[in-house]
Amino acid sequence: MEVKAVLFDLDGTLIDTEKYYQIVWPKAVEHFGFSMTREQALQLRSLGRPFAPLRFKEWYGESFDYNEVRNYRKKLFEEIVAKEGIGIKKGAKEILQWLKDRGILISTATATDEERTTRYLEKVGLLQYFDKICCATMVREGKPQPDIYLYAAEQIGVPKENCIAVEDAPNGVKSASMAGIKTIFIPDQNDDEEEVKGLYYKKINSLLELRNIIEN
Repeated sequence: MEVKAVLFDLDGTLIDTEKYYQIVWPKAVEHFGFSMTREQALQLRSLGRPFAPLRFKEWYGESFDYNEVRNYRKKLFEEIVAKEGIGIKKGAKEILQWLKDRGILISTATATDEERTTRYLEKVGLLQYFDKICCATMVREGKPQPDIYLYAAEQIGVPKENCIAVEDAPNGVKSASMAGIKTIFIPDQNDDEEEVKGLYYKKINSLLELRNIIEN
């Protein structure tokens, strides 16, 4: 297999922001009189439309106002980013440059909307490496459905057989796997081995290990 494009998840894969979501989701829920466990917060990683609102209604009932809570969560997230900044995952800049040097195309395949994706990547100096910005808000259904990965492959103009996906969480691994794209799993907040066993192509510890996979 010749790799012609790499499709990256964003939060927890390229930028070190997934840890913030694990803080702000429980705080946002608590603000509206509910409580959230760490296990519940972990389930929300990369969970897109319409699945996230449905998950909240399962947990908290039909009257739960997902959009209100999510908007408050966004506010808390921006506050923590303004205070703490955004870090990049180990090897992110190096692997993106390595891919660029070899003419391998690069796209996002993220649950984060286009405005924030572009802003965050620009803030950490990674935006220049991307040929396409693809977000789950651009497709009908978010992760764990395959829409975003199929869309990203189409937008970047490379057959899915010549793409690889890079993901840090189960919903993303399921999405890319369902799209028929070889998936590299780099666990971030939790290993989740059992949940995605058999779905990913390789599990690695660092973005820099992508070089060996692509070369071999």
